[in-house]
Amino acid sequence: MKKIRFGILGSGYMGRTHAEAIKQLGDRAALTAISGGRRAAGLAQQYGIAEEPTAEALIRRADVDAVIVTTPHHVHADATVYALQQGKHAMVEKPLATTVEDCDRMMAAATAGKRVLAVGYQQRFRPNNLEAWRLIRAGAIGKVETVQSNMAAQRVEGVSSFGSDWQWWNDPASIGHLINALPHAIDQIRWWTGADITTVSAFCRTLLPDIKVEDTTMALAGFSNGTIATLYSSRALPHANFDTESFRFRVVGSDGLIDLDSYEQLRLADAKGWRVMSTQPKVGHLNADTAFLESRMQAYRDQMTSFIAAINGEPTPAGAPQVGSAGDGRAAVAACCAIVASSQQRRWIDLPAGRGGQ
Repeated sequence: MKKIRFGILGSGYMGRTHAEAIKQLGDRAALTAISGGRRAAGLAQQYGIAEEPTAEALIRRADVDAVIVTTPHHVHADATVYALQQGKHAMVEKPLATTVEDCDRMMAAATAGKRVLAVGYQQRFRPNNLEAWRLIRAGAIGKVETVQSNMAAQRVEGVSSFGSDWQWWNDPASIGHLINALPHAIDQIRWWTGADITTVSAFCRTLLPDIKVEDTTMALAGFSNGTIATLYSSRALPHANFDTESFRFRVVGSDGLIDLDSYEQLRLADAKGWRVMSTQPKVGHLNADTAFLESRMQAYRDQMTSFIAAINGEPTPAGAPQVGSAGDGRAAVAACCAIVASSQQRRWIDLPAGRGGQ
């Protein structure tokens, strides 16, 4: 495996996360530079790397083979296109972009430059989600008929333990909370079933005071294989969250059931009754003191390993997940934009067939 040299755009929570993941890969990867955000100088000092004044300067460095994009959502596209045009590979934190048109620009640049463009779907690499994929693909519950997904979060006010005031969530240029949260749920269902979303219907609401963007969505989605799903996301729960509901799926198959809490247990029900199939160690992603421990970093490290393998043209081992593709990223953006349009127009929205998996 050829060592890949990385530069990171963005120095917030996810910038630090990817810096730590690259560090943990040892001889397989090297972090050479970072740019963007008020924490860039501190991270550069912490990891012993260069700080560049602009994204363009970082991208032009000869010792950067690939960039990790962790900037605000609405600026993903331009920096990524420039990186691809300069011959760099790119992995972009979800969402890939905020419009389908920007996704298509990014994908066209990757194709033209023969470079790998990936999206950060680290949930694929967490034990429970991966075991659900294996079980569903092996036919353990038969054909997937319905999926209920729940992504609920309590409202965040003031400064977090990470030192952030979370104001980027409130920028209308970044669409709303759903495009930050729902891509993970959409990707999980597409990944498990191998099917694309074909139709959505939704209500999007703003429940929190003093903001102008969506913070709560309830949507229905139809898939190309006949599966139907509910998609719920919110950042507006008062005071607390429902226990075990921050990333929960209930999957009904023709021959069995899966009850998946991505942060606790995966349970399977069939003719033998209910039993625990997998357990996720506590992730601790909401607290700066625990967010960079092994239980969370494992998924990001494995995702980075898969990205490097894709760059090097190495096959994915049987039974292992692949890093999210640009087509996977585009599919979630298309679905989220259709969900917003459905709520605004008060009608079902059909998505063009055959575009999500490019």
